Amino acid sequence: MAVDVAALTPEQLREQTRAWLRENLPAGWMEAVDTGDDATFAQLRQQLDYDDWCVRLGEAGYATPTWPAEYGAGLSLSPGQAKHVNDVLSHYKVPRPFNIIGIGMGGPTVMAWGSEELKHRLLRGIATNQEIWCQLFSEPGAGSDVAGLATRAVRDGDEWVVTGQKVWTTLAHVSRYGMLVARTNPDLPKHQGLSYFIVDMQAPGVDVRPLVQMTGDAEFNEVYLNDVRIPDSMRLGREGDGWRVAITTLMNERVALSGAGSVSHEGVGGSGVERIIDRHKPVTDPGFRQRLAQAYIEGTLIRLTNQRAAARRKSGAEAGPEGSVTKLFQAEYNKRLQKLAIDMEGAAGMAWDGPALGRRERMGRVAVAPDDARSVPVGFLRAQANTIEGGTSEIMRNILGERVLGLPKEPDNSRELPWKDVPRSG
Repeated sequence: MAVDVAALTPEQLREQTRAWLRENLPAGWMEAVDTGDDATFAQLRQQLDYDDWCVRLGEAGYATPTWPAEYGAGLSLSPGQAKHVNDVLSHYKVPRPFNIIGIGMGGPTVMAWGSEELKHRLLRGIATNQEIWCQLFSEPGAGSDVAGLATRAVRDGDEWVVTGQKVWTTLAHVSRYGMLVARTNPDLPKHQGLSYFIVDMQAPGVDVRPLVQMTGDAEFNEVYLNDVRIPDSMRLGREGDGWRVAITTLMNERVALSGAGSVSHEGVGGSGVERIIDRHKPVTDPGFRQRLAQAYIEGTLIRLTNQRAAARRKSGAEAGPEGSVTKLFQAEYNKRLQKLAIDMEGAAGMAWDGPALGRRERMGRVAVAPDDARSVPVGFLRAQANTIEGGTSEIMRNILGERVLGLPKEPDNSRELPWKDVPRSG
């Protein structure tokens, strides 16, 4: 007999989640969390097969509880119901898939624009972490002005031949699929001549090259597309509708980067307020105490704003430009929080013992303890990108001014010109 998920009470959802965890987590895991036995928990966490765990979590629907169960990747819960599930997962420190782009952006875009065949084909692999996704939007000459991109897609029968370059592509080095926007008609204005595709990152002609950051990691990449062939069946939306589809992705990106999709509102960039306090307690310096209190207030404001946004989506509304509010605030807040964390380390914040975190660790496959001496300086360095990635803070303010406050757009003489006639450097 099928269960009516809409009729489940919050406590039923929580108990259902706890029951599944009891059956699937290593014996003693939940007890170690409940009793604060950190040593036992750390040992059990290291023993957990992360890849196998992600598959089981995804297949059970707990990785993406709001996704439709019919696609083998969700529980068909409302955002309000999913909160109770996520509260339990967060309490028991359940490892989540690091497929943030697939879960936060790719899945919602496929559900909004993809055919039934594509939904059945793609969503399960995202939820189980077996098929990592990346976003192929930005280019060397089209960063903040994404619609000005130059990557070209030319139709050849039932396929499209794509040539161009993308940059700052997170996770491209481990991705199976990429969300690609390419120009299919250069005779139209820049926003109208675009089409949106799902590209197989293992296809011939896809060349991924790492970009090393100041943390020593290389989570970003540049991607060269050399006569890459994409079946027309992998197009989302109609030909020329690429900008409308891309807006769906971008709006969900701002939600994903705003903290709304965080494992827990207490954890921000690896150094939540409570984690900083636990690391240094008792905190006696009045200056640090004041900054911690301010950080707690700001973190709470972000959490409440995200709850309002979730309530709006619960009513059936899609992610909108208001996601730029928390994306902007979250990015600026996390830089302040990481600065506070490094300041409280004193001289110890200038260096750390042991090897730098590798790509595998930074992508979430290997647990790094919150009190690991490497986590604070790496977190501080990594946070400097927060106000750039996913749309700069300046662009977020433009979006809020124009699309939320209704202020006039900035002058843009290229908006109505055919793309081929727009002057470009180089």
